[in-house]
Amino acid sequence: MKLTTMTQVTVDGVVQGNGGASDEDRRNGFERGGWALGRGDDATHAFIKQTYQRADAFLLGRRTYELFAGSWGSATEQDVPGWEPVMRALNTQPKYVASTTLTDPEWSGTTVLSDDLAAAIADLKAEPGGELQVHGSGTLTRWLLENDLIDEMTHIVVPVVLGQGARLFPEAGPDLQLDLIESRVDSKGVTIQVYRPAGRPQYAAA
Repeated sequence: MKLTTMTQVTVDGVVQGNGGASDEDRRNGFERGGWALGRGDDATHAFIKQTYQRADAFLLGRRTYELFAGSWGSATEQDVPGWEPVMRALNTQPKYVASTTLTDPEWSGTTVLSDDLAAAIADLKAEPGGELQVHGSGTLTRWLLENDLIDEMTHIVVPVVLGQGARLFPEAGPDLQLDLIESRVDSKGVTIQVYRPAGRPQYAAA
């Protein structure tokens, strides 16, 4: 399977608290949650739904897993009008959660990956199928990049600068060259950028 990521991110790189009410994620005094609500148009929503429908399995970090389990995992189709394809995908496809503390997941179809995460993910990628998808899960996404496990990454960039919140990439970290393979902008100014990791960047000689 190809390991792909989909991340909603602000122009200044924040991934914290993108959806729901502002109390979705208040780590470190964060007060600007819900910044992605209502931002994309119908074409962007269709793109997101089609992406979920391609998944053969999902790989999530602990925090995102718990948010998804508490919303998508307990919802009915009547609760999510228009978003039934996402709910069906998340509830019917296998889910893998990277965690050393979660021991008894209640969401049906969940497997906890607690030992030798790199080897476990490599085994999943070696299985037949289309996509092993990561949604949200900023900490996990950074770790996957550092371990060269991501094949393709999609950023849904919302035209807002928050000025606070956890960012997808730290101020100091490993560098990475990205090949842009798709780019589009919707009627509300949200851009979708699809990248493939392409090794380390080249820098000018001193």
